[in-house]
Amino acid sequence: MSAKHIQPNRHHYTKRTLWSGLLFGIGLAAFIDETIFHQLLRWHHFYDQSTTDVGLISDGFFHAFSWFATIGGLFLFADVRRRNGLSLTRWWGGVLTGAGAFQLYDGIIQHKLMGLHQIRYVENILPYDLVWNISAVLMIITGVFLLKRSSGKGEIFHA
Repeated sequence: MSAKHIQPNRHHYTKRTLWSGLLFGIGLAAFIDETIFHQLLRWHHFYDQSTTDVGLISDGFFHAFSWFATIGGLFLFADVRRRNGLSLTRWWGGVLTGAGAFQLYDGIIQHKLMGLHQIRYVENILPYDLVWNISAVLMIITGVFLLKRSSGKGEIFHA
């Protein structure tokens, strides 16, 4: 039998399912951030340390990144599903972990350490920072819980 006909084991599918969820979660969180906070509410741009035009251009690159991550995650999802190796619990765990990790990275690294932008430019930013970062931590905790739950022997794979 050629190597082409050898079926990958379940470990291969669980890794691909996890990567699919992580990429989709990162892309989804970035897309929601960019759509709601950058475009609709106009609280900030991806890069606020220059002109509005530069901020809008940085938002365009950020938006493209979010779509590349989202589409990449969906391609992996479709591949694993087509091969009957999908665990929805593991995928949702990856989505929540990826979304929470992106949001926590954004809230700590981009907002505070790099100073690219703030959530909102108000006198008391602390409530916004707390809600942003605590919700990120809650997503990560829920995602890791689902990932641990899906790694047991009773994992169900869906066609």
